[in-house]
Amino acid sequence: MAMRYYISLPDPSLARGMDPALSFRSQGADGLATELQDALRSDHLFEQWRAQQDDPDEVDPAFGATDVEAAVKGEQHDLHIDLVVTTSLPSVVLRQRLGLLAGNGWQLRDVSAA
Repeated sequence: MAMRYYISLPDPSLARGMDPALSFRSQGADGLATELQDALRSDHLFEQWRAQQDDPDEVDPAFGATDVEAAVKGEQHDLHIDLVVTTSLPSVVLRQRLGLLAGNGWQLRDVSAA
């Protein structure tokens, strides 16, 4: 079942993960939405992260799940950006991808059925 997640990036310039190679590169709402959508639709970001682990074969493959139907819409509001994510991926996978991309620079505002 698809869920809709309402995410806020209070300061988009600080929404960066610990590893610059895996973090958001965009600054604007559309670019950030596209990067997150790509990270949910493909396993590329997951595989990059997995390759950096001490024992990549021990990483739970469930974290590599993808949703080709995932959709992310971004909107700029003054100084913050809101993202609306629609996906059937488990929330733990969404949180892991957001952590890689945005570090602690994001906030979950609401969740509803899509």
